[in-house]
Amino acid sequence: MQSKVLSEIHTNIYEHPMVTKQVWENFTEEDHSTWKFLFERQAVVLKNRACDEIIEGMEKLDICNDKIPKMEDINAILKRETGFSVVAVKGFIPEDLFFKFLRERKFPSTCFIRKPHQMDYLEEPDIFHDIFGHVPLLVNPIFADFMEEFGRKGLQSIECGLLKYAAALYWFTVEFGLIKTANGLRIYGAGITSSKGESIYCLESEIPARVKYNIFRTMKTNYHIDSFQKSYFVIENYEELFKSVRSLNWREMQEALKQFPQIDQGIYVNELEKVT
Repeated sequence: MQSKVLSEIHTNIYEHPMVTKQVWENFTEEDHSTWKFLFERQAVVLKNRACDEIIEGMEKLDICNDKIPKMEDINAILKRETGFSVVAVKGFIPEDLFFKFLRERKFPSTCFIRKPHQMDYLEEPDIFHDIFGHVPLLVNPIFADFMEEFGRKGLQSIECGLLKYAAALYWFTVEFGLIKTANGLRIYGAGITSSKGESIYCLESEIPARVKYNIFRTMKTNYHIDSFQKSYFVIENYEELFKSVRSLNWREMQEALKQFPQIDQGIYVNELEKVT
């Protein structure tokens, strides 16, 4: 795999050419205004939709609406809470480099923010998606452990030639996952929490299937990167998520993953997996 070779050239992951530093002073007033608009819009949308752990994480990290956060300020708190920290990158990074960072309890975040005409959709993740969407949950100890373990299992998936299944698992959990709570279904996936439209759609639309989380089922489901999902996987709690990844053995699952047919989005395999 080309991306694997690229990052193996740099034995020190922090010397990789995609790793950079956040130069906070380079953000413009327009950039801060964009952050403010996105933050305030999502604060309204996510009320009674986002899981409590996201709100608690934002409060602990002091992520607020008035300006783009400084990564050094976030890291000072995040390291104390769970030993995680944010590493600045220029954009998309090779898969193995991404997993290596997670394994070391580092989360890669871009340093740029979208332009005003890109408020509703941006194909490449920006700092709003990464910091507002992903970082608050890293304050939660169990979710932080899950992310570290995902880094280990992600690297193993590359070694086994099963990266696409790890990618699907990440997509349907870290990016687009839902969780059961005493108050109903709530959002924990960062791809949803940073999107106005999908924050509403994933919980209120009659179109998507909301499926009980099963790691094999999740990895075998097709996903789309340029439209709202037609399937969302629902976990009971973060412990379930962590345990499923910790016990994942790629070599034991290899043949089943390759032989079992892919599953289209928007369908239920049986009634037992349907979440109502």
